[in-house]
Amino acid sequence: MAEVATSATSEQLLVVVDPVARRSDGESVRIAKDVLGAGAGMKLCLPEGPEEFARALARRGSRRPVVVGDDRALIRAVALLHRHRELAGCALSVVPVGGALSLARSLGVPTGTVAAARAVLDGVERRMDLMVDDSDGVVLGALRIPPLRPVPAGTGPQSAPDPDGVPGRPWLRTCQSLVRTLVPAGRPSRLAAAPEPGPSRLRVEVDGETLVDLNQPVEAVSVSPAAAGVASVEVRPVSVGAEASPLLAQGRTVTVSGAHFRYRADTVVSGPVRTRTWVVREGAWGLTVPAGP
Repeated sequence: MAEVATSATSEQLLVVVDPVARRSDGESVRIAKDVLGAGAGMKLCLPEGPEEFARALARRGSRRPVVVGDDRALIRAVALLHRHRELAGCALSVVPVGGALSLARSLGVPTGTVAAARAVLDGVERRMDLMVDDSDGVVLGALRIPPLRPVPAGTGPQSAPDPDGVPGRPWLRTCQSLVRTLVPAGRPSRLAAAPEPGPSRLRVEVDGETLVDLNQPVEAVSVSPAAAGVASVEVRPVSVGAEASPLLAQGRTVTVSGAHFRYRADTVVSGPVRTRTWVVREGAWGLTVPAGP
């Protein structure tokens, strides 16, 4: 992991550049470094993988962490700080670089490199809610069951959210590869061709009250931020004939259980699981955003 220190000023930044950002858009990374380095004392870290990324954050000392990367890099940083119970005393900043930037945009961060870097230097900290599940995974924005997009072919399911980018079940990919080699040419593997199953019967509880039970098939469940400390839950029942009206509720605790299901939390697809509970923690983390007019 390369580290470069610049001249000190009144504020010290730890700038961690995600390796995916360096590979995908080196010019934007260079611009971000130039703007940040001109406005503050900066220690630059260029981790080569998730372990070095984690070590860089752990060794930040009193420096304010700045992540240069896409939504996955931001989620990884928040998950790591949450795991070490350091979110309360740490204001995180991000300069979005990469292909997936919708989460950063929804949180109020500019997606232009120069504007985002200037917001790091001149912006204000905004405390935001965080959804934490019973496996200690985090959700910054929204989650959906089933995932909006299927699990990419060959990646295999994950047994839990993967904030460090480490595959959850490498053995499954090995088994899938072996099956493909054993199936004669022209005969598709049932394992490879099997469609991604969606949830059909789930129990959804909001603050202990049942919103939908196992006797009602559902097409989708979505959970997203609402008022401070509260999540908004929408359940879409399977429609027969006329379109069924969605079931709506708000609360601090959401539990989904029933048949094995996968879910998409921000950009990470996890599961399958039989039950999962998410709790909203009000103002649990801080993000630097542009100051108001």
